[in-house]
Amino acid sequence: MSMLDKSCKDFIEVLAGKAPIPGGGGAAALGGAIGMALANMVGSLTVGKKKYADVEDEVKQLLEKGYKIIADLERLVDKDAEVFEPLSKAYGLPKDTPELAKQRDETLESCCKIACSVPMDIMRATYEGIKLTARMAQIGAMLAISDAACGVVFLKAGLIAGSMNVIININSISDQAFNNATKEEMDRLLADGSKIADETLALVIQKLK
Repeated sequence: MSMLDKSCKDFIEVLAGKAPIPGGGGAAALGGAIGMALANMVGSLTVGKKKYADVEDEVKQLLEKGYKIIADLERLVDKDAEVFEPLSKAYGLPKDTPELAKQRDETLESCCKIACSVPMDIMRATYEGIKLTARMAQIGAMLAISDAACGVVFLKAGLIAGSMNVIININSISDQAFNNATKEEMDRLLADGSKIADETLALVIQKLK
């Protein structure tokens, strides 16, 4: 059963319990999807309004890209749970002999690299969502401009939460070339995305004054 097929109440109840999934990664992806949906709501309320006819074509393009990001993040809610299962099993592998310990370490490293890929995808998707929301806040209908601000806050939270899930997996990986490349991209997405999100929030606040 997909995590997204649960009711909101059930999802939150499971998240608050002892079950290892869903966890921070799934929550990050879901939060990002909610943020992107809020931005798309702004676009949906802009299309068809005479006042915004000159930007309607661009808004439609933003909406199309936004729906793709929503779908990607929804998929990543389940993907995060999927990659965690083999990782949790790897931690329980025996290490009583040098051979078993070596096999466990190799399996654990492989699983951690795979587990790293999902929060990195969450970061990439939320970063793209932040950029789209920034533009939506610039040209979208004033009627729903506060929703663009709410959306970018959710997306930034997803971006930051994604980075936390990258870091915790990197800490168990000995491949420094992999770690360095991953950290470099993670730091760039986090810095640039946070800056754009903060600027967008400031823009909306200024518009609402």
